Amino acid sequence: MTHTPQIKIPATYMRGGTSKGVFFRLQDLPASAQVPGAARDALLLRVIGSPDPYGKQIDGMGGATSSTSKTVILAKSNKPEHDVDYLFGQVSIDKPFVDWSGNCGNLSAAVGSFAIASGLVDAARVPQNGIATVRIWQANIGKTIIAHVPMTNGEVQETGDFELDGVTFPAAEVKLEFLDPAAEEEGGGGAMFPTGNLVDDLDVPGVGVLKVTMINAGIPTIFVDADAIGYTGTELQDAINGDPAALARFETIRAHGALRMGLISHLDEAAKRQHTPKVAFVARPVSYVSSSGKTVEAGDIDLLVRALSMGKLHHAMMGTAAVAIGTAAAISGTLVNLAAGGGPRNSVRFGHPSGTLAVGAEAALADGVWSVTKAIMSRSARVLMEGTVRVPGDAF
Repeated sequence: MTHTPQIKIPATYMRGGTSKGVFFRLQDLPASAQVPGAARDALLLRVIGSPDPYGKQIDGMGGATSSTSKTVILAKSNKPEHDVDYLFGQVSIDKPFVDWSGNCGNLSAAVGSFAIASGLVDAARVPQNGIATVRIWQANIGKTIIAHVPMTNGEVQETGDFELDGVTFPAAEVKLEFLDPAAEEEGGGGAMFPTGNLVDDLDVPGVGVLKVTMINAGIPTIFVDADAIGYTGTELQDAINGDPAALARFETIRAHGALRMGLISHLDEAAKRQHTPKVAFVARPVSYVSSSGKTVEAGDIDLLVRALSMGKLHHAMMGTAAVAIGTAAAISGTLVNLAAGGGPRNSVRFGHPSGTLAVGAEAALADGVWSVTKAIMSRSARVLMEGTVRVPGDAF
């Protein structure tokens, strides 16, 4: 009986923020997977264990959630004033495709650490002790991210006392700056508000006409008031993910929003573009008990936000969606800003299912057009395992 041997590919399994993913150096991938295309997608699908009709990704590195079905490819950057190119692939769990349409803000926190440890950053730019500034080119959306990575005795410092809700153990703080984060999505024209409005009426079949804020910042996101769709903003995962009818409604909202934002040209295309846009619902602050059992007091937050990723309510908050939240909160009149009490602000702390998160943004209005120079937040990252992943040689 003949068989196809497995091949080994150097890889690192990392946590970044509240996500986990498999990280590769571009140069370590098989030649056919070093360029975009079917071979690369097939390889990453097999690494993660997709498509899996059981939805468990048992035969791969994926963790059967959108937060843990992720891949990253890094290469030394040829762009001026950048150290590394960062390409993110969101791997579908039960379908045979990899979505390259957006960034992962959580895994962005691990990019600088991996780049330094993998020799992708010029050694002269990395201090023995202190903070290494890693200039990242986010290739999916064509944006710059600056990661401030702590260094101790010439190595990336991963342990520390920074606590991040949604992550069990403390670690070292990694500060991230997302520069000019308005997403230049295909069809979106690069505008922060693709319709030109801070709030739109979106007619959603089976749901009705909803007031929505649609924004391209960090990642294209559709915001809706919680009470308009029958929620309070204090919901945890089971309240949404255990309700197939609710998930179907959110997907309908997402598809019609994507069409209105110019991200797709026909509703049928939304099924092949699961990673973007995101859908989130917002509410004014009230006290609630988080998924860890900790009480989040209304007085400690500015608003409540719940967001869906890859068709399910996220257990905490996507980093890119946090950028969208911070940006929208900084602009008077958006649904996010109004839920936070209205008026100008340059930072916001919001409550999510796992706890709270603070994000800052600097927005400005010039000639009737809103822009944001950068959004800032803190995350943490840690290597979980490093070595090689194995895949059957005929898998790609």
